[in-house]
Amino acid sequence: MDHDTLLHWSRRAAEWALTYHQTLRDRPVRSQVAFGETAAKLPSSPPEQPEPTEVIFDDFTEIVPGAMTHWQHPRFFAYFPANASPASMLAEQLANAIAAQAMLWQTSPAATEIEQVMMVWLREALGLADHFTGTIHDSATTANLSAVITMRDRAMGWRSVEEGLCSGPRLRIYASAQTHSSVDKAVRLAGIGQANLVKVPTRDDFGMDPAALDRAIRADIAAGYKPAGVVICSGGTSIGAFDPVAECIAVAKAHGLYTHVDAAWAGSAMICPEFRPLWDGVDGADSIVFNPHKWLGMQFDCAVQFLADPAPQIRSLGLRPDYLQTFGADAIVNFNEWTIPLGRRFRALKIWFVLRAYGLDGLRARIRNHVAWAAELAGAISRINGCEIVTPPALSLFTFRFRDDASTAALLEAINDDGRIYLTQTRHEGAFVIRVQVGQFDCTREDVMTVADVVTEISQNF
Repeated sequence: MDHDTLLHWSRRAAEWALTYHQTLRDRPVRSQVAFGETAAKLPSSPPEQPEPTEVIFDDFTEIVPGAMTHWQHPRFFAYFPANASPASMLAEQLANAIAAQAMLWQTSPAATEIEQVMMVWLREALGLADHFTGTIHDSATTANLSAVITMRDRAMGWRSVEEGLCSGPRLRIYASAQTHSSVDKAVRLAGIGQANLVKVPTRDDFGMDPAALDRAIRADIAAGYKPAGVVICSGGTSIGAFDPVAECIAVAKAHGLYTHVDAAWAGSAMICPEFRPLWDGVDGADSIVFNPHKWLGMQFDCAVQFLADPAPQIRSLGLRPDYLQTFGADAIVNFNEWTIPLGRRFRALKIWFVLRAYGLDGLRARIRNHVAWAAELAGAISRINGCEIVTPPALSLFTFRFRDDASTAALLEAINDDGRIYLTQTRHEGAFVIRVQVGQFDCTREDVMTVADVVTEISQNF
């Protein structure tokens, strides 16, 4: 394939994409294939000779779409969405054509400088204080790991950057039980260890108890441990729990600890001023992460980390060998020093396109609709015989159960096998519950209320 041929097939791909999105409602949301079915359709060895693009494209249309769970389906209510608005898709197409490796300013000046400006735009959109600056990661998992590594090195007086952890004290990181599993992964990868992630008890609203946090830190100091940092949850994945940000930061700062706010999902909602009380006090954090790809239509991968002061994270993650020097330009920002990978994609382009194509008012309207429709749906499900709302809507996320654990699990499987909607599960206070999360970019009220129709219909068979 050459570039002239690419032009033809790019048009074909765009036509296919249009039809795909126009017909998504006709497809089952969750993949219906069996394990191994797709792999069995592929040759066991790579081809020795080139194959016609027509054949390759036909194989794609025959094999791939039917074996995918459709994340852009307007009735995808599982996990959190990985939204891809048309404006974002266009930006990604252009970024892919340029195919830059944006590790340094000199390798991609536009990518670096647009990223810097987009961090200012997003900071203002979320109502954050102007002392924050930021960068883009692939996912919140990487941002959480970056924050935990910074906590580790800061607590070790930066000796760990050169010497490791072998001769140092036993470090402790604090978070609530509602914290995402990526925080558990971070403490493992940072060499701190799972046993040193202290899960602080929560209050009746399932947010971290600041008094319990203070007691845990004091007890660890008395036991000879070294507290390193606090991870604060703003919109937990399981039920949407919010830690009291201001109170937790106050406790952490009283002990000199670094703070990181994980708002991967809920952070996007803060473009709406009425939701900002949910993370009141966030301006006191050292680090904040949110994922525009979850709710703002800037497709995966796109996680934004704001830093009150980037210097500590750069001290942990930055490395500037001779071959990465930009001579005569010491003040230039090279974002690879802020993040774990050296290589970086041109992710800022889709932020620029989406914010301009929809405007903050358009994005706010979507989020407000999702929150209102989730509340309406929760009310409808509460009236279905045998169903009970377990946790009320936190923004656009709520959970329910049907009779008992076994019946709830069976109902969920039947719903997903039916294909009209896609839901997932979690456990809350020991009970198996079904999560409903409204947030797909193109969903309508009718799509959302279809959940109640499907649950009503299928539950009658139990």
